[in-house]
Amino acid sequence: LQNFLCYTCKEYVEDLAKVPKAFLQEANVRLIVIGQSSYHHIKPFCSLTGYTHEMYVDPQREIYKMLGMKRGEGNNVSVRSPHVKSNMLLGSIRSMWRAMTGPAFDFQGDPSQQGGALILGPGNEVHFLHLDKNRLDHVPINTVLQLAGVKTVNFTNEPQIIDI
Repeated sequence: LQNFLCYTCKEYVEDLAKVPKAFLQEANVRLIVIGQSSYHHIKPFCSLTGYTHEMYVDPQREIYKMLGMKRGEGNNVSVRSPHVKSNMLLGSIRSMWRAMTGPAFDFQGDPSQQGGALILGPGNEVHFLHLDKNRLDHVPINTVLQLAGVKTVNFTNEPQIIDI
C-alpha cells in the first residue's frame, strides 16, 4: 500500500476483500497486504475496508526500498486503476477527513511512498513485480489473480448475464 489514509489504496483493498478465501485456498495462494505504518492501523483499516486476508506493516519501509518502490508521483497520470471509484477531489477530501478524525498528525505512512504488487514463491523467486508510478497505477487485481493461478472475481456491481 501507499499508506492507510490513501483513498485509492482504501478502494483497492475494498476490492481485494472481495477475493474469496476459497479461491485462494484452491490455488494454494496467500493474499498479503503490506502497509508502511504502525501496526495500530491494521485493525481499523481492515474494519473500514472489509479486508479479512493477511496484513502486515513495514514502518521503516525496508521492503519498499528493497523492491525499488518509488517515492513521489510519476508524471504519467493517464494510468487509472479500475478499482478506484472516487474522483481525485472527493477521494482526497475523504482521506483528509479520516486524517483529521484520527490521531493528531498521524499520516499513517509516508504520503509520497508508492506501492506495488508482486507474486512471490514458491521459495524466494519473484514471478511478477509491478511498481506503481502514482496513486492511480494499481495493477488490476484480476491480472494478479490470473498470473497466480487464482480464479478471477467480478468487481462490478452490474448484474451478469449467464448463458445456459
